Amino acid sequence: MDIQQLIDIDKLLLLKLNGSDSLFWDGFMYIVTKTKTWIPAAIALLYVIFKNNNLRRSVTILCLIAIVITLADQTASGLCKPLFERFRPTKDPEFMYMVDVVNNYRAGGMYGFISSHAANTFAVATFISLLVKNSRMTFMMYIWAFIPTYSRVYLGVHYPGDVFFGLIDGILCGAVVYFLYVFILKKLSLKQRFISTQYTESGYDVQSINIVILVLLLTYFYAVIYGMILSKSLYF
Repeated sequence: MDIQQLIDIDKLLLLKLNGSDSLFWDGFMYIVTKTKTWIPAAIALLYVIFKNNNLRRSVTILCLIAIVITLADQTASGLCKPLFERFRPTKDPEFMYMVDVVNNYRAGGMYGFISSHAANTFAVATFISLLVKNSRMTFMMYIWAFIPTYSRVYLGVHYPGDVFFGLIDGILCGAVVYFLYVFILKKLSLKQRFISTQYTESGYDVQSINIVILVLLLTYFYAVIYGMILSKSLYF
């Protein structure tokens, strides 16, 4: 199977996953794809980091999260997109009119391989999951990463291949930076706190983690409600 056959399969898969006959799902995907929708969850995550670490370690973790996002974003947007120059489905002159769009949303930038959304969200999800070491938190973080990533295909601004390789890039970036964090811990002699049933393996308070999980669930609920409201006005 050559590269052109893979590209053709990717396009056919997009046409199956892109859009639907549901105004609700149009509204929901339009909301969850926006970064600002997830700001409350980011604030809750900051609370967990500062509550469970001293100032020096908290600042170190925040710097590493910034590195995670920068590394994932730059490998996607700074390296791969200009290198491969693969049009987004909504910007491809030979394909764009076959794509279902929502509220005329076509995303910025001409190129889409690989997806920055997928790279960034899966990089953060991987880093936080390795950092906190809590199964429920890991599950919720990857669900969070998957939903806006899938929305990019639904909205027609990325091919499935774009988000798949963005996902791989994000997981690798998150893992690499986490191992950098472990190295820094050893160099700075930052000991883990006492571990009991109230704490995760890495010393994070389970109750504070539950706050992040609750905020994520409330954000999904908000997206459902707002998606229902928005769906009534998208095409009118």
